[in-house]
Amino acid sequence: MNTRFSEADEIFRQEIASWLAENLTGEFAAVRGRGGPGDEHALLEERHAWEKKLGAAGWTCVGWPVEYGGRGLSLSQQVIFYEEYARAQGPGRVGHIGEGLIGPTLIHFGNEEQQRRFLPGIVSGEDLWCQGYSEPNAGSDLANVQTRAVRDGDDWVLSGQKVWTSGAAWSDWCFVVCRTDPDAVPKHRGVSYILVPMDQPGIEIRPIEQMTGDSEFSEVFFNEARTPAANLVGEVNGGWSVAMGTLAFERGASTLGQQMLFQNELQQVIDAAVANGRAKDPVIRQRIADAWIGLRLQRYNALRMLSQVESGEPGREAMIIKIFWATWHRSLGKLAMDVLGPASEIAEAAPYQLSPLQRMYLFSRSDTIYAGSNQIQRNIIAERALGLPREPRPA
Repeated sequence: MNTRFSEADEIFRQEIASWLAENLTGEFAAVRGRGGPGDEHALLEERHAWEKKLGAAGWTCVGWPVEYGGRGLSLSQQVIFYEEYARAQGPGRVGHIGEGLIGPTLIHFGNEEQQRRFLPGIVSGEDLWCQGYSEPNAGSDLANVQTRAVRDGDDWVLSGQKVWTSGAAWSDWCFVVCRTDPDAVPKHRGVSYILVPMDQPGIEIRPIEQMTGDSEFSEVFFNEARTPAANLVGEVNGGWSVAMGTLAFERGASTLGQQMLFQNELQQVIDAAVANGRAKDPVIRQRIADAWIGLRLQRYNALRMLSQVESGEPGREAMIIKIFWATWHRSLGKLAMDVLGPASEIAEAAPYQLSPLQRMYLFSRSDTIYAGSNQIQRNIIAERALGLPREPRPA
């Protein structure tokens, strides 16, 4: 496992740190630290302007190959970028689904026409994307999607419902996993992967209000929404492999940037404990120490996983990352409320908005559910990593 960075990497670290320090000022000072989990709706226009500024300076899509508009950075430099971005309190990226999911998918599975059409808008920060996967009866069982796509001349016509669609209310495009063969057996052989413009009469977006008061997620209803036939990625009824490829791109160098955000939150908890005297409580002190240890374990496991990817020999360790950080972060939220004590239940003053730690606690309750619940993660580890028999499925 490579846990050290080269001299060239450290020079790069100084480059990105200096650029962030110089540019997260003035009109962009207000976006620092905003737009994270549970705060995604905050300052959308300002954060979109920041996304475009990143794009103009060449700081989007840093891991993409140069020929597709990226910087072609090594894994170690990508890690440094995400770490320094989080350390500088860069705002939540409104373009992260485009950069992290659909962009790499099109690079790997798309044709040249699709790459020319869609990748530049992601690199520039202009075009925002959302993910049309989950449905009311197809969450973890993605193969059960019922949203239909029917060919009509030069178009695909889509009808159905998606749910828990992050950023749908402000996205320009959605990549939709939909059913193009209702009779296929097994079910995953009858799905396709289609790119759909969101600004059209056949799409209705209904925001879902969370207990934080925000509406990051939405229900999306397709009522004969149309998209050109050329926006099919891969083959008709061959969308399963494309969809699984997209999910694989979720695990990457940005994992360590996420951990730096966790470090920032842990520091807020420590600062609160010192300020209100709870740091003298031996139980609280032990829980803070355990949280610090857990965060370091996450870092070393991520570095091990990335080292394996870079050497071309990815291991099974990557399968434990999601369940580990989700459970750890949920516990950090509980620790934060215990540190704050009675103050955790009080909004400080008008307009009575939640504090960052209160927001983190409420949002972290969902960490062990979305992107594959802990139960699903345990099945993945058992069946794919340990080779245990598959869990019995209903006939």
